[in-house]
Amino acid sequence: QVQLVESGGGLVQPGGSLRLSCTASRSIFSFIAMGWYRQAPGKERELVASIPNGGIINYADSVKGRFTSSRDNAKNTIYLQMNSLKPEDTATYFCNAKGMSPYYGMDYWGKGTLVTVSS
Repeated sequence: QVQLVESGGGLVQPGGSLRLSCTASRSIFSFIAMGWYRQAPGKERELVASIPNGGIINYADSVKGRFTSSRDNAKNTIYLQMNSLKPEDTATYFCNAKGMSPYYGMDYWGKGTLVTVSS
């Protein structure tokens, strides 16, 4: 089935920057949307950025103005550039892809990459 592989997580100081990557095993045009989610310890999974195919990228209020997502179709890859990182950004970040008909309703997930923001 579809594979999504995240990379780029690690330990970073508050105020620092980090760039996450997610590479899909097939063309990202085959999905109706992709996105980034995160889950902090003891918290619910939350949407960070939604990336509809050909649409406007939307960000959670908590990261708006600090995070920027982009896509490189030739590399089957999406990115999440994270700037001005805060300790509250500490979480496991997951890549998500939503299937297109006839696979509408299918969600594909990466295994996640851990981001730790600490001094």
